[in-house]
Amino acid sequence: MNPAIQWVTLFYMLLSGAAMGLAYDSYRVLSLKLTFPRWLNALLDLFYWLLAALFVFRMMYAGNQGELRFYVFVGLFLGIWVYFLIFSVTVKRFVVMLILSVQYTFRLLWRIIKTVIGGPLRGLWRLLRGTLVLTGRILLFILKVLKVMTKPIWVLPVRWISPHWSRLYHSAWVKKLSERIAAWRQR
Repeated sequence: MNPAIQWVTLFYMLLSGAAMGLAYDSYRVLSLKLTFPRWLNALLDLFYWLLAALFVFRMMYAGNQGELRFYVFVGLFLGIWVYFLIFSVTVKRFVVMLILSVQYTFRLLWRIIKTVIGGPLRGLWRLLRGTLVLTGRILLFILKVLKVMTKPIWVLPVRWISPHWSRLYHSAWVKKLSERIAAWRQR
């Protein structure tokens, strides 16, 4: 194999190791901040290692058509080691800052939605409720006024009929009718 291809493959493996370290740190910070269930953590671990293996084999295929040599492992190890020595702390801080900024953005969007949509809807509801209460009070007032205005029309006939009503209630045929209705109800 050509030495140039070996150096290119070594460089690709260094990059692959650094990319694996970056993905691992990002995943680890996310899993600690978001607290996934245990079963989901195990599934995500498996998913990480599958993607890492596919990525490494893809880079190895791009570098030397997939030949597995000793310098491939050396490149991966050096890439991961250099990443954890130099970039790990910075990446963790960046991911935490990114999570906090996404949370802040979602909170801000929620406040904007509540203000832009919720405020007018709340005001519209209050207006509708106030209008219905006012309409009910106006109708009640109109009914009271109509009751007072029409009192002579419905009170005088009741006064004229009421003496006759008690005589009618105590008559014999009304008593018989009420007894028959009571007997019919008991059946």
